Amino acid sequence: MAKINCLLEMEIGITGGEEDGVNNEGVDNAALYTQPEDILDIYKRFSEYTDLFSIAAAFGNVHGVYQAGNVKLHPELLGKHQAHVKKELKLESDRPVFFVFHGGSGSTKQEIATALSHGVVKMNIDTDTQWAYCSGFRDYFNAKADYVRNQVGNPEGADKPNKKYYDPRVFVREGEKTMTKRVIEACKDLKNENTY
Repeated sequence: MAKINCLLEMEIGITGGEEDGVNNEGVDNAALYTQPEDILDIYKRFSEYTDLFSIAAAFGNVHGVYQAGNVKLHPELLGKHQAHVKKELKLESDRPVFFVFHGGSGSTKQEIATALSHGVVKMNIDTDTQWAYCSGFRDYFNAKADYVRNQVGNPEGADKPNKKYYDPRVFVREGEKTMTKRVIEACKDLKNENTY
């Protein structure tokens, strides 16, 4: 990867929950927290070749959806990892490691801000964006229920066609709108808004 200048992202530790058929729902809670020594080892070895790598360290992260209060994120641990790497390798930077926040969906604004302050450069919010996309479809079909039951016939008349309501280009656009709103919110949370 270094030879082709391609950034490598590594998941070090276990992200709980279920994603893409991998189920970590029953994993021991202690395994959901990456140790500073692991971060140091990875950073030291990869730095010999390139600085184009990021580490998705586990700090209680969970893929998917969960009830509020069930997940105990500790993004402050990333700061301890940064301090450990800095001290052991005698580096000048307070944040030498590029961290990735896996399982970020459902996180609070404060958890996100804390993670950013400790070197998170990327955050995964797949579940939140799926829900946002679905919400546009759901809201559209709820609002237009009388227009998508049949091809012909709606509250405006038994002979009125409904093609313009069930055309996928119409309801897919509604999903795109709600997804766009969620992405804009994420960009604000992650402080990477377009400043042009």
